[in-house]
Amino acid sequence: MTISPLTERLFNFSAGPAALPVSVLEQVRDDLLLLPGAGVSVLEISHRSPAFLEILEATKSCLRSLLDIPENYQLFFLQGGSRLQFSMAPMNLYRSADASADYVLTGAWGNKALEQARKVGKTHVVWDAAETSYDRIPSEEALEFSADAEYVHITSNETIHGVQLPATPPNTEAPVVCDCSSDILSRPIPIDQYGLIYACSQKNAGPAGVTMVIIRDDLLERSDANLPGYLNYREHAEANSLYNTPPTFAIYVMGLVARWLQDEVGGLANMEARNREKAALVYDVLDESHDFFRGHAQPNCRSLMNATFRLPTAECEAEFLKSAAAQGLTDLKGHRSVGGIRASIYNAMPREGVAALCSFMRDFRDRHAS
Repeated sequence: MTISPLTERLFNFSAGPAALPVSVLEQVRDDLLLLPGAGVSVLEISHRSPAFLEILEATKSCLRSLLDIPENYQLFFLQGGSRLQFSMAPMNLYRSADASADYVLTGAWGNKALEQARKVGKTHVVWDAAETSYDRIPSEEALEFSADAEYVHITSNETIHGVQLPATPPNTEAPVVCDCSSDILSRPIPIDQYGLIYACSQKNAGPAGVTMVIIRDDLLERSDANLPGYLNYREHAEANSLYNTPPTFAIYVMGLVARWLQDEVGGLANMEARNREKAALVYDVLDESHDFFRGHAQPNCRSLMNATFRLPTAECEAEFLKSAAAQGLTDLKGHRSVGGIRASIYNAMPREGVAALCSFMRDFRDRHAS
């Protein structure tokens, strides 16, 4: 008897690369051998070919529509992930040797961004949740920004600690730069309230290998002509993401994901509603089992993307992970820097997967709680 591949698919709770929509995977499968109209595989087309240029423009158009990107913002694609953007943002936005930028630290990735910015110029930490192990976000009153900051950097969702900021950025006169890597396309965001948004794709937007950059035109003008070519935002905008050979396959899949969000999901407001429903299932288990499952993030800033929690002992956590994997619930291990459990419930994680996880959690609790 032949078994359908879909019956063998596990529920993948990986923090990234993460699950992709099944309909997207099916389209990739169909185009992998022969892209209609191209005569070759989608993996083989030239980045200068009409077939890829059509894919590129369709991907950009769909993303602009989904995110409601204003006309005075450029959208282009890079490689290097958020790690490269930690350096590129200050390199392009600092306008003098004395320039400084403000950083709001709500977790590990904000710290990594700060570390790289310090190699470029001066920085100022506005707020840091290190003393409480990054379990919270700041109140508006707690943020005192510098009067002359070149920009304010935030991380919208901290995957390691499971903490998420509101979609609306903090109120500041300086342009807001946001690492939106782990929650881009998961909810509507007011693009016009940001100066620069960057997001690697492997959480919600596609496979690993491509990074989306959205930047306001006036900030693009800051890019110094003396910057090395690949590190210059303006070069990429002017070259329409073709300054070098782009990650063609990753852009193609990103376009399919964008179309799935638009046509099957019905837009980002609907996607957010789905994500809130899924997250509520997990957090309900944590709240009803707080003596057994200890959630990390404070309730007012729990991530819709990454639910992080601990069990009574490390031994219990190891058994939880082993038993979950046996039930087809994979990649639940917390980040190596903090341990514990992390359930990443990005866009493509179906409600059935979250429900299966919650059922397993309750059963495990009932069998092991003292």
